Amino acid sequence: MKTCKFLFAFIALAIMGCSDLEEEPVGLLAPDGFFQSTNDIQTAANAAFGHMTHEDFWGRKMSLTLMLRSDMVAFGDPTTSQRRIDHDIFTVQADNGMIDGYWLRVYQIIAAANQAIAGADDVDVDEAIKNPITAQAYFARAFAYFHLVRQFGDIPYIAETVTDLAAASSISKTPAAEVYANIISDLEFAKLWLPDTQPARSIPAKSAAHSYLALVYLTMGEYGNAYTEAKGVIDNEGAYGLGLETDFQDLFDATKIDGSSEPIFVLDFIGASNGDDGRDYQAALTGIRDDQQYGLGGGWSVGVPALGVYDSWDGRDYRKAVSLDTIGLFDGEVQPFTVFKESGAGRAVNRPHIAKYTRGTGVTSTGNGRGSQQNYMMMRYAEVLLIAAEALNETSPGSAEAAGYVNRVRARARAGNGSAFPADVTGGMSQGDFRDMVLEERKWELAFEYKRWYDIARRQLGAEVFGASGLEGVKENFDPGRDYLFPILADELARNPNLQPQNPGY
Repeated sequence: MKTCKFLFAFIALAIMGCSDLEEEPVGLLAPDGFFQSTNDIQTAANAAFGHMTHEDFWGRKMSLTLMLRSDMVAFGDPTTSQRRIDHDIFTVQADNGMIDGYWLRVYQIIAAANQAIAGADDVDVDEAIKNPITAQAYFARAFAYFHLVRQFGDIPYIAETVTDLAAASSISKTPAAEVYANIISDLEFAKLWLPDTQPARSIPAKSAAHSYLALVYLTMGEYGNAYTEAKGVIDNEGAYGLGLETDFQDLFDATKIDGSSEPIFVLDFIGASNGDDGRDYQAALTGIRDDQQYGLGGGWSVGVPALGVYDSWDGRDYRKAVSLDTIGLFDGEVQPFTVFKESGAGRAVNRPHIAKYTRGTGVTSTGNGRGSQQNYMMMRYAEVLLIAAEALNETSPGSAEAAGYVNRVRARARAGNGSAFPADVTGGMSQGDFRDMVLEERKWELAFEYKRWYDIARRQLGAEVFGASGLEGVKENFDPGRDYLFPILADELARNPNLQPQNPGY
């Protein structure tokens, strides 16, 4: 028995990652007696956000899983680990090493948040003082569970600190509908108590809770509520300090993103790490093998766009140029993507690569761009506009208002290179055509930002996007009765039979 992987081992270690947080947590095992002031609540909340920047979570394992699972990214280097390839080709088993790597980490985020929430009860100060801090923990807990419920459906829901390991080890799964209700409750608390703005976007503000409520309702198919929440963010654009970044490229420049008004909630890597604490691998995973153009030592060509992405993306779209690298530098010579493999050590692949995480890494702590200074945008304002458009179309088809939200996003894209593309959307489109259009807009606007798989799953698009006309061609292993959910880890089920049944098909 691998006790170190036990889901309910009560660990909330202090780790680094969010450079803008005021406290540096130094370890937290139980809330009793620890919480004396609001600083202690902040310390526990910071531990939750610190876990998000670990290699297990957004540093590599969960983020890469979501990327490969989509129809836009496939593995490049054929020698990469099978646990990654399995997500790309839908041969995932219940012992998959990617899931095994991040399952516990997400529950560590939750454990730290639960400690902050529970500990806040012991701090004897007015609610108006402590609740804005505690609300950060409520947001962190909702954020973590939102990832889990979308991936696994029914999951163990833990809302209290674990003090009885024997009792916790026999916990059962909570229905997904109840998990969603708890997520909404947490986000409502956060929306009520968080301030309109924070010193940095790595600290959730009211806009983060407000925006995630819109996305949660969109995912649930509650389009009226999704529109109401998204419209609430838009109506408070000024109070929340939000706007679209003028140049799309600057969103992916680590030296400029801190000054942008577009990010709503980010995971802030700082160009330094302690082992896998705070270490970001995206530049290495998505960079071109042996490429010299960014001075990073070349990437690993692991997560590489399908060639269909390049072929189908209109070349007039400035976002395409920002998002993709079509040339590399090898031995001082510029080479096109058609010879990437031959130009390097033979482990690259002759396809354009993702450029969003290699062109502007800022400071990096180690080779291949690992440990960058990037701020990874979990939510940005452009997505809120698209949520509002998609949701409004479901309740009021043909709306000029919905078209206007898309057009704000498209106008920024056109401004990047002075092109007339993409053209404005006009009102009066059929509901079905508008729905298809806005999902396509999300695909290009949010390309490689770890959103596409969740769109495929919530809209049940698998038969279409993994079929003959899909960007990656036929994914013959894709099973719509199985693959919209991931498997619960087999060793978790073996240790605790109350977590049965396994998700269908695994």
